[in-house]
Order: sequence, then structure tokens, then C-alpha cells
Amino acid sequence: MKMKIAVFFGGRSVEHEVSVITGMQAVAALDREKYEPVPVYLTKDGGMYTGPGFDDLKSYKDVPALLEKGRAVCLTRSEGRVNLVSASPKKLFGGEKPIPIDAALTAVHGTFGEDGSLQGLFEMAGLPYTGCDTLSSAVCMDKPTAKALLRAGELPVLDDVVLTADNYNKNPETAMDALEKHFPYPIMIKPANLGSSVGITRADDRDGLQAALELAFSFSPRILAEPALTQMREVNCAVIGDAANARPSVCEEPVMTDAILSYRDKYQGGGKDGKSGKQAGMSGLKRIIPADIPPEKSDNVQKLAVKAFSLLGCSGVVRIDFLWDTINDALYINELNTIPGSLSFYLWEATGGLSFTKMLDELIEIAFARQRSRDRLIYSHDVNILQNAELKGKN
Repeated sequence: MKMKIAVFFGGRSVEHEVSVITGMQAVAALDREKYEPVPVYLTKDGGMYTGPGFDDLKSYKDVPALLEKGRAVCLTRSEGRVNLVSASPKKLFGGEKPIPIDAALTAVHGTFGEDGSLQGLFEMAGLPYTGCDTLSSAVCMDKPTAKALLRAGELPVLDDVVLTADNYNKNPETAMDALEKHFPYPIMIKPANLGSSVGITRADDRDGLQAALELAFSFSPRILAEPALTQMREVNCAVIGDAANARPSVCEEPVMTDAILSYRDKYQGGGKDGKSGKQAGMSGLKRIIPADIPPEKSDNVQKLAVKAFSLLGCSGVVRIDFLWDTINDALYINELNTIPGSLSFYLWEATGGLSFTKMLDELIEIAFARQRSRDRLIYSHDVNILQNAELKGKN
């Protein structure tokens, strides 16, 4: 019997549309001999839907029409199984059958999907799911926290300053004075917990710094300031596995059209899959694979990527992005993407010819292995202290 794999995508995130593309790519790549995909679309306002047409990217050109044909659902657990059941009371009691699912394949980028929120829901339900667990997802999504742990683990990261919106709004001039005292221009300003280069700006002067801060604070209540490397190259490497067994992919070098790798570079560069003509998502980014860097540099990137993956407790597939300061010949870990665009399948295709389909097989196997390990843990005591409990201090 085929396993039912619920593919979750969309979500309450500025990366919503990118996530839809990744989800559709994953649905298309799943081995139909082993799995029956169940597409689960998370709307921008937090709804959860499935139904006919939800596995077709073209359907998302008119989302309201798609939702009209779909079925609002929610996750429940009963009799040892996890099901998708109708969220509408009328439909719940009107005969619509629950949809049993065996595992979740997570393709939700950004907030409420890549930050541990969705992973916590799956863990409460006891549902195996791909990717990092709740803790490592939350840690990696929050740039200041991830950098603090990487720094404590003696892995190379850039110096940084964290600023909150409350402190900035109390006295913007004082906050900018402090940043200018800490860093010379240019300065990079980033939201603390977003991906896809959203809200990231390079500030070259005071006016640019103020504009960059106001933009970043519109996306996050905390921002990260870092020195901007004036001559650098970005090099990325994916890692697949778990705490016991992780291996790196070949390195890639994205092609930037600006001082930073922008959202437009990543997703709006006319990227179509050359074979199918379909929207390619992150796989459509102009890139050099393998990266045109010295072999010893590539080896160093791969070793650091695996160390970062292990240190932060990652599992599944994670893409680690590096900055190479070419003036000082220094490598810095920039960030870890726990649900990378297109799940970085293109890097694995270039690494020993691991197909997207086989990569998804491996991610699902890792998910089941983690759940089997958790099922062996004790979560409750077989005692009933409530049998003789009394409330004190009642009226």
C-alpha cells in the first residue's frame, strides 16, 4: 500500500509564492510507485486547504477560485493515526471522510513554517515530518541566535549588532550613532528572522542607514547589523542527513546582479526549468555548479557546512550560505536555510547524480527514523494524581 505524504506549502510569509513553487516541485517529484501525495496549501491568513487542482501550479493564478473548489482541513489524531479532517462543522458532520496521512513533507519557507511553528504542530500530532525539528528550525531561522551558537562553537561568522524596534523608536539618532561607532560604512541591515533576502539592504551613508532600518523593522521587530564586505563572493553548500550521518553537496556560486544576492536574483530572473518550461523557483537562479573556486576552498566550505549542520542539530536537507571575503581570504557562515528554495535538489543532482525523487525518498526515511526514535521516549507517567486532587482557595 502506498504511503500518503502530505506536502505542506504556502503559509503566512513573505516567501509564500516561492513556497508554492517548491511545494509543486516536490509533489511532482515524489515517486508515485511508493507515495500518494496529498497537497496541503496554507493560505496567507492561516487557513489549510486541499482538494482537486491543488497539485497544479497553474491553479494558484486564481487562489480564490481554487479555494472555492477545495476543502478546508485541519490536523487531528485518533486511534493512533493522523488525519486531515474537514475544518467546516457542516462538512465534518456531513459525511466527508478524513484523509489519513503517514508523513508530512515540509516546503513552507519563512515565518510560521521554517521557524519551528509548523514542526511543533507535527510533533504534537506525532506525525513524522521532513526537515529540521522544532528547536533547530527556530534557532536557524533567528539569525542572531544562530550566529551566537556558531560563534560559541568556534565557527566563523561576521561581527554583528542586534537592535530592537523599541530601542530604535525611542531615539533613532542615538541608535544610528551607536551603529556608526561600531561599524564603518558600508553596513548590512537585515531582519532577524526572514529569508530570501527580503528586507536586506546595504547602507553606504546615514540616510541609507535610516532607510534600511525602517525597511527591516517593517518585517521584523529585531534587526541584525553587520559589516558589509566590499569585495566578496557568495558560496553555498547543502547538507543532507541527521546528527549521526551528514554529507555535503558540491558547492555553488550564485550570480549576483547587485551588491547583494537579491530576491529578484533568486526568484525573478526569468527562471524557468529548461526541461519542462515550468517555473523553476530557486532552481532557476543563475549559478555556477560546481563553484569556480580552488579545490581547497571548496573542501573547507563543505567541512564547515557539515560542522554547522551538526552543531545546530539539523536534519533533512539544509543549505548553508557562505560569504568569502576575497580581500582577506576569509570564509564566513552567513546563514542556514532549513527549508531551502526548491529543497536544493539541483545541488544533489550535481552531487553524484542524486535525483530529486531519490532525495525526497531519503528525506522521508530520515523523518520516519526520527519519529521511531521519539516513539521510544517516555512522555507521561502511568499515575493518576487527579484521582484525589482538590482545589484549594475556592470561593
